[in-house]
Amino acid sequence: MHPTAPSRAPLPCALPDSPLANAAAGLDACVHCGFCLPACPTYVTLHDENDSPRGRLLLMRRLLDGEIAPDDPDVGTHLDRCLGCRGCETACPSGVPYGALLEATRATLRTHRPTPFIARLVLAVFARSWLLTPALLAARIVRGSGIARWLARTLPARVAFPFAMLASTAPVRVASGSASARLRRATQPAPTATMLTGCVMQGLFAHVNDATATALRGTGHTLVSASGQGCCGALHAHAGDLDTARALAKRNIVAFERVPQALIAVNSAGCGAMLKEYGHLLHDEPAWAERAAAVSTRVRDISELLAGRLEAEAPAASASSTSSTAPEARASSASSTTAHAARPLRVAYDAPCHLLHAQRISREPLAVLQALPGVELVPLEDSELCCGSAGIYNLVEPDTSDAVLAPKLQHMLNARADVITTGNPGCLMQLGAALLLAESDTPAVHPVVLVAEAFERQPRG
Repeated sequence: MHPTAPSRAPLPCALPDSPLANAAAGLDACVHCGFCLPACPTYVTLHDENDSPRGRLLLMRRLLDGEIAPDDPDVGTHLDRCLGCRGCETACPSGVPYGALLEATRATLRTHRPTPFIARLVLAVFARSWLLTPALLAARIVRGSGIARWLARTLPARVAFPFAMLASTAPVRVASGSASARLRRATQPAPTATMLTGCVMQGLFAHVNDATATALRGTGHTLVSASGQGCCGALHAHAGDLDTARALAKRNIVAFERVPQALIAVNSAGCGAMLKEYGHLLHDEPAWAERAAAVSTRVRDISELLAGRLEAEAPAASASSTSSTAPEARASSASSTTAHAARPLRVAYDAPCHLLHAQRISREPLAVLQALPGVELVPLEDSELCCGSAGIYNLVEPDTSDAVLAPKLQHMLNARADVITTGNPGCLMQLGAALLLAESDTPAVHPVVLVAEAFERQPRG
């Protein structure tokens, strides 16, 4: 309890045996200090205490105490507006498990208020591979035909944004094959690894999965496959659909148990955070708790596996080893760039929330980029703040998402980078769409693509 808060007898729980009631112990850690406020994108954007972590925690407490009804529309509004970025967890000195509390609250409210149609539709598709596979195939066809880019350029901004997101998933080659600096291939043995191929990653970012395999092999890892895996369940957990999230988690646990000796490499920050929390998700199911925890301990973000195993044979800022991306090349889905030997490739890194705040990984992605030959890492202001993507948030809360994205876009333009990098598919699509609609020639790419291209330039034999 906050030192200045008046003492009172605890009220009986108004939502007994609910997910929120079962997670309520986490509420007691909040001392209402306010350190979370400047770390919260919705509070910074909307300037409403109810749209801050501290305010939402108070709403959760009042729900449990029965002071607010679970079908109160204002409660739903403020909780729906939360991005779930978990930046407040990094800022919190008391260790409040805000992410778990948010998911538990949303799961509790699902029985009292309807889920928006677009959210129900997306979650239903992602839970069923027989729907998701053809949907992603259709998306690739629209992307490959150029229709997505054309619609992004011609439709009104709000309608154009989803097409700009799709267009931004096309593979773009950003490094020059003429660079003389080389990335040294690792000779020391590395652990055996398998990959989470994912749903969106395999469906729209297959080139990133291919780059991940190239980077792992280049750094000495032995790759094995884990059949039977699918969607990680992150979208469902964040939306409060914990039952579906658990079902999807169990399928992946079975898949990864087939390769018990392998670390699990993940190139999607949101998926990695979810897999690392499987132990928590299934902690109260005796038949699964231990198995889930065992799988979680093997999960590694791709940057964790690559950091420390990359070494350039020439200084990273060597003038003869650099390139920049030609504007006309960036507009092509599989184009090569024009070399500019006078300067390095300027790369700005935007930290995915679920890598920085949920997984607490900050150093490794920067170390990977700094090890690449011909790359100059340039600063990006407020790179630790959310971009507004947050899974399907930009579809169900577009106004707030746009407001959160606006300063991020301006910072990207101010950085004057040749490439923006980030390690999460939703962030790649959000940032890529913003740059495309701003008529910028700067692409958004996954850092592992740069690593793979550096390895592909190595001499054979």
